[in-house]
Amino acid sequence: MIIYIHGFGGSGEGVKAKIVRDYFKEQRVFAPSLSYVPELAIQTMVDLIRLCKKDEEVYLIGSSLGGYYALYLAERFDLKVVLLNPSIYPYKTLAEWTGQARNFYDESTFMWSEKHVEMLRQYEVSYLRDQKKIMLLVQSGDETLDHREAVSRLPQAKTIIDEGGSHSFEDFSSKLHIIRIFFELF
Repeated sequence: MIIYIHGFGGSGEGVKAKIVRDYFKEQRVFAPSLSYVPELAIQTMVDLIRLCKKDEEVYLIGSSLGGYYALYLAERFDLKVVLLNPSIYPYKTLAEWTGQARNFYDESTFMWSEKHVEMLRQYEVSYLRDQKKIMLLVQSGDETLDHREAVSRLPQAKTIIDEGGSHSFEDFSSKLHIIRIFFELF
């Protein structure tokens, strides 16, 4: 089973979530729309992983803030994970977004506070047991996050750096066959 974890202001109905569902249609794919409150988002994912891990192998794909969550969850549950332009230090980058924020799927708004930013700190992984279980896909043209932070933080991960691109990860669908091989889903 594959779980796709969206980024800040994202949705389980976003473009990348739909691409993952369509490509891996022979697998079970979950792409939940998570709360903007970090503790609630993580608890939702923990409950889902515990439930699904009983019966099948679980793989994670996380984008941006979802990559930060996915790294934490992968380490906690010893899972393979693919990170797409992940936010490595979201408690720094999202600190400037406090106030009214927008959900990119339905244009609804929510209040992002300093309390939420501080919640993110508790999910930072200080030590990674096995970076061979991590695939890092980044684009150097990411206008939101510096891809070099992720590359520096995860030096032993299987890393692919695309020149150019953007934070939304352009041409994501071209990477799905590589993800399938990494997850060993033939």
